[in-house]
Parts: sequence; structure tokens; C-alpha cells
Amino acid sequence: MDSCKLLFPFLLCCLLFFALPVASNAHLLKACEFEAIYNLGDSISDTGNLILEDPSSVFGRLPYGLNFYSNATGRCSNGLLMIDFIAKSAGVPLLNAYLNASSSKTHGVNFAVAGSTALPVEFLAQNRVIAPVTNSSLSIQLNWMATHFNSTCHNSKDCIEKHKKSLFMVGEIGGNDYNYALFQGKTIDELKSMIPNVVNAIKDAVKRVIGFGATRVVIPGNFPIGCMPIYLTGFRTNDSNAYDELHCLKGLNNFSIYHNELLQQAIKELQEEHPHVTLAYGDYYNAYKWVLQKAAAGLLGFDSKSLQKACCGSGGDYEFSIERFCGAPNVPVCPKPEERMSWDGVHSTQKAYFFMARWLIRDIFQKLRCIA
Repeated sequence: MDSCKLLFPFLLCCLLFFALPVASNAHLLKACEFEAIYNLGDSISDTGNLILEDPSSVFGRLPYGLNFYSNATGRCSNGLLMIDFIAKSAGVPLLNAYLNASSSKTHGVNFAVAGSTALPVEFLAQNRVIAPVTNSSLSIQLNWMATHFNSTCHNSKDCIEKHKKSLFMVGEIGGNDYNYALFQGKTIDELKSMIPNVVNAIKDAVKRVIGFGATRVVIPGNFPIGCMPIYLTGFRTNDSNAYDELHCLKGLNNFSIYHNELLQQAIKELQEEHPHVTLAYGDYYNAYKWVLQKAAAGLLGFDSKSLQKACCGSGGDYEFSIERFCGAPNVPVCPKPEERMSWDGVHSTQKAYFFMARWLIRDIFQKLRCIA
């Protein structure tokens, strides 16, 4: 009996060792010796651009930033985002928003804007999809990037030299193109015809950053959207066959998988065209699913009964209502955000992003060829 008592803690430690990302991953990207990070994207990685475009945005006030020194910086979470944890892992200061003219940009720039799309808003409008949050689509962000580099590089050769030790993140982007279309009445089958256009927009963006001198680029895919409160609420069904073992909507997740497959094919084609550049797919889909699976098994410190409930929100089984979105008057916040994966039904909590980033960093490290 005593030997069993001694053996149990050992087995538990072994289980946790193999179940959780290794602690040293927190600084794994330091081996890449990045001196700067340049980021394009949407609300998954915006660190303040939207609230400078639109000071009335809910993302610019509490409870957003509740666990980030009680300071709403424009991050769409209660605290830090994956891009912040990536910067920390690389030993680079947290990225400041491009539109914050007074902020330091010596170690990179964040061009991401919450609500932005991969496709130009004019193109979406022609296809009867309205982008209601911002006009700063991927092409606009790329123009900002060009303007920035025109001011920091003497010429294209100088840019190429400067960016040998830079990491470029192209996305996650494209999720909002689908979000807006789905919630404006488009069917999944209708949206499938949009995927090649979205992927081509991302592909063209990668070509453009390569033209700026990028030599190491991460291109993230889409999340398993069928696991998120906004979709679980909006596309709820009584058909039990529509859900998988994690209570995610299979049809929506299959849509994300299809987008990710086409994106990975595009990355493969780009790699063949640019053999001197290192291109890495950022597997946000499996990073999210890994956290969800471990959390459902009682690991990682989440409340396994509330994994698909928004911490900040109200209404229904998933604590989400678009009419009473997080940040609106009298919308409650759960007492322990660290026990939830979802912050507002659309975006994740700091803790969920922390574990997703750990998984992602370990996954992209080898792809980035930081060590010969």
C-alpha cells in the first residue's frame, strides 16, 4: 500500500509531463534570434489598431483587458493574445499598434485590425457581404506595412538585409470573411466558393511580404469555429449527429478544415516558388482542439463544465448573445476567467491563448529552421 502511495505521485508527474507543453517552450523562439516581429491579421492579434480607428469600440474599455493590469489596450480578450506570447517566447517586446504614432516600433509593428477581412470590403460588398467593423482589410494593412518600411529602409536591398532576423505573421486572417457571410444568411455550401478567393488573398499577401525582404513567415489557418459559443448559439440544432465528441458542430469544423487544406496547398506552392524563404503553416485549428481536449479531460486548470460558455456574456447554454455582447451595459463577467476558454463567445481568454501559443510555438519552431 505504501509503495502505491509513493508510485502515484510519480505516475501523475509523468502524465502531466507528456500531457502539457514543456515549460522551456516559453522561450523556445529565442533560439531563432528574431530582432523584430511584423504582424498582419484581425481581432485574434490586434493590439490596438481598431480602437484608434474607432474609439467607441467595446474593445477599448473594461472588462476587456481585465487581467492585463486592468487596462483595455484594444486586445479582444481579458489579457494577452497569442501574438504576445509569441513575442515573449522570442524575447521581443510586445508589439505596438501601427496606428499608435507615438509608440516604439524598433522591434516590429502590429498591423492587425479587429474585424478586418482577407478580401477587400468592396469585393465582399459585390458578393452581398457587408464588413461592419472596419475597412482595413489585408490589402490596406499591407499598404501600411509598405509605408512603414519606406520610412525605415533606405531601399529594397536595405530592407532585405534588415529583415533577415525578422518574423512575419500573415494572419490569422479570413475568419471574418466567413463570419460575416454566415451570419448574414449565406450557407456553408455558398461559402465554399469563397474559400479560394480568401486563400488567394492570403497567398498574395505572403508574396508581398517576401518582396519586403521576409525570409521567415508564419501563415496561420482558421480555428475550429464549430467549437465556439457564437457558432454553437447561432447554429444550434436538435440533431445530435451534428455534434462531435467535444460538442462541436461538425459541419462548421469541416468547413474550417477545408479552408486550412487549401491554405496549406497554397503555402506548398509558395515554398516551391521561393525556396530561399522559410514558410510555416500555423496550425491554429489543432492548437485550439488540443487545449479543448485536455481541458475536457480535467487538465490545464479549466472548468470542464464551462468550456464552451463565454466568461463575459449572458444568455442561453453558452452564455452568449449578440444583442448583449461583452462590454455592453450590465453584461456580467464570470468570477474566474482563468477557468474559461472563451472570453466573449468569439475570442479566447488569456489562459486559453497561453496554452494555444505554447502548442503553436513548439509546432512552428522546427518548421522555422532556427537551428541548423
